[in-house]
Amino acid sequence: MRQIKFFRPLLCLFLFGCTTSDSQEPAVVAEQEEPTPTVVAKNPDDADYWDDAELVWSDEFEGETISEDNWLFETGGGGWGNQELQNYQENGNAEVSNGTLKITAKRNMDNTIEGAFTSARMNSKEKFKYGRMEIRAKIPEHKGNGIWPALWMLGSNIQTVGWPACGEIDMMEYVSFKPNKTHFSIHSTRNNHADGTEITSGAVDLETIEEEFHVFGMLWSRKYIKFYIDDMDTIAFSFRRPTVSNVDSWPFSGDFYFLMNIAVGGTWGGLEGVDTSILPATMEIDYVRVYQVD
Repeated sequence: MRQIKFFRPLLCLFLFGCTTSDSQEPAVVAEQEEPTPTVVAKNPDDADYWDDAELVWSDEFEGETISEDNWLFETGGGGWGNQELQNYQENGNAEVSNGTLKITAKRNMDNTIEGAFTSARMNSKEKFKYGRMEIRAKIPEHKGNGIWPALWMLGSNIQTVGWPACGEIDMMEYVSFKPNKTHFSIHSTRNNHADGTEITSGAVDLETIEEEFHVFGMLWSRKYIKFYIDDMDTIAFSFRRPTVSNVDSWPFSGDFYFLMNIAVGGTWGGLEGVDTSILPATMEIDYVRVYQVD
């Protein structure tokens, strides 16, 4: 009995002493950070991938001058690797008027200029990687054999790696001995016309190419390059990135720039001779536009 009386007060103190203190601070609960959302890259194979593309660059060729901010001229002769006959010059073969750029190939009647023909070759100063590219243009009226207009792109590293390692994308090529047709092609170290291994659509029928303006478009992603005429939902030719690829087979993961020109003669344009009566010959460009997906 004496032992029970001795322990009872201690037991009460042990059980209730810690709950009667007024100085007890409430427990602090740390705030949890919101989880960082996972960003899922859009898939270029999705049907609506290009629907959200936004215009990021364009030249509408308004006014009366060629934009020096947008374009530079390549000049000179020497065949340009294709035995072409024209001498490209900065003045006298390109102008902007009535809302279009006009590139004109001419027969040279000036003995002070090298070559039998003159023309213009314009390069965009801006470089691009992936996007929906569009050039609305009208090819010179068909009069005979010998001209070779082109709307195309080259890898911006051409000065360091050379051609075809830099890559080439031909959005539109036309040779006048094949009227009412256009061609789409890509070139790389593995596939190029110098070796006869280029990837090409061959001749694609376009009955009004010399009489009407058409949009020559390209959808270029990390997975493929697709070409279309007028409507991006109607693909005329496509090339998918090889499953196992490297810079030799797919140099199309870097920056590229636009080129627009008319060649005279050459290994392809002059394949069936040059009829000098076809000159002057003018290609008109209504606009160049680049759309990209965020």
